[in-house]
Amino acid sequence: MKQAMIFAAGLGTRLKPLTDTIPKALVPVAGQPLLWHVIMKLKGAGFERIVVNVHHFADQIIDYLRASDDFGLDIRISDEREQLLETGGGIKKAASLFDADSPILIHNVDILSNIDLAALYDKAQRAEALLLVSQRQTKRYLLFDEAVRLVGWTNIETGEVKSPYPDIEISKYHRLAFSGIHVFHPSLFALMETYPDRFPIMDFYLQHCDRAKIMGYEAHDLRLMDVGKLDTLDEAETFINNI
Repeated sequence: MKQAMIFAAGLGTRLKPLTDTIPKALVPVAGQPLLWHVIMKLKGAGFERIVVNVHHFADQIIDYLRASDDFGLDIRISDEREQLLETGGGIKKAASLFDADSPILIHNVDILSNIDLAALYDKAQRAEALLLVSQRQTKRYLLFDEAVRLVGWTNIETGEVKSPYPDIEISKYHRLAFSGIHVFHPSLFALMETYPDRFPIMDFYLQHCDRAKIMGYEAHDLRLMDVGKLDTLDEAETFINNI
């Protein structure tokens, strides 16, 4: 069974004042909420179970899904109304909602792309985590070895480096930008047992990439858009129509 998780709990502060009355997940793009676009992409790729985490205006998201009959899918809610748990904590809290034997595709609700999600999911069968990455200009890069295995992270502006490998020489590794889309295998939940309720998933990956098989998948023709600001909404409609 193909299963996925959509991060839809965020406050959407960069989309104010729209998110003063609705959650970011329900902000419309090209006539449909962002959540609709991600669900339709997942459904088209053959995903059957989708977990959606909620916090900001949670009831609006739940009501929207129920009014849509869950789009004919097994959609489950991970309720974070008491506290936003960040990306790692959100995955950890939702653990019981997933099938323990199948990888979980993780997708931010405000990311639009042309990636073939079914193909990405299939490639993840040989890894404990697979991160969708590309050669994109940014300040923050993930570092990969020749086998495209994760070894660290760097901020090229500040010089900060995170890696479980001491004295890592970042010039020896491939620098690739993370997309916000990745595949997580439930076998990794055991490593989260000692983690707090709230933590970022990337910190988790970086702390365990020397032991767990955390790989990158470089999409050379990736077209991706983060619909995080008001001035990107019009661009997002054009983007969707073009892909």
